[in-house]
Amino acid sequence: MKTPKISEAVIRRLPVYLRYLHHLRDMNVTTVSSHELGQHLDMNPAQIRKDLAYFGEFGRKGIGYDVQYLIEKIKQILKLDRRLNVALVGAGNLGTALSNYNRYTNEKLKIVAIFDASQHKVGTKVGSLEVLPIEMLPKTVKELDIKMGIITVPATEAQKVADQMVQAGIKGILNFAPVILRVPLDVPIRNADVTTELESLAYYVD
Repeated sequence: MKTPKISEAVIRRLPVYLRYLHHLRDMNVTTVSSHELGQHLDMNPAQIRKDLAYFGEFGRKGIGYDVQYLIEKIKQILKLDRRLNVALVGAGNLGTALSNYNRYTNEKLKIVAIFDASQHKVGTKVGSLEVLPIEMLPKTVKELDIKMGIITVPATEAQKVADQMVQAGIKGILNFAPVILRVPLDVPIRNADVTTELESLAYYVD
């Protein structure tokens, strides 16, 4: 359903809509208008309508959007209507926390394998997963049909890990290391730099 004409900004907003729609469903709300979505998300309703219209006509004039139907459609757009297996490299404090958090929060995006280069960590358990040696990455990616990877290693090791992920066949990477990584153009990468976010937030603190 996604086309080359859809900007990255639109794709990044879809999970925001999805999260709030899940909240509405949990509150037993069955329909919602773009105006109501805009109010709660602090966004322009016209922008919300435009974003959704790229993928089809999901609302009804004068009624709005059926919450459950829109949830299903956004999941289809984001390919979250199927299970996507994820590999995490870096079994330190952050990697462990992300893995434990993921076990309880997402049914479709699942961390199914954890890797580390340290012999002290290989063989230990993170939840129900055993930490595997990084050398097993290619074999495990193939066996478990892993499509996405998370990097939580030190900056000095991150590019090497990214290269290993690409070579193993991983199609998308979420990078928590504070460094810009170089990967092929057909492998999208997202950088989650907590330090940068805190530093920018500090500007607003009196």
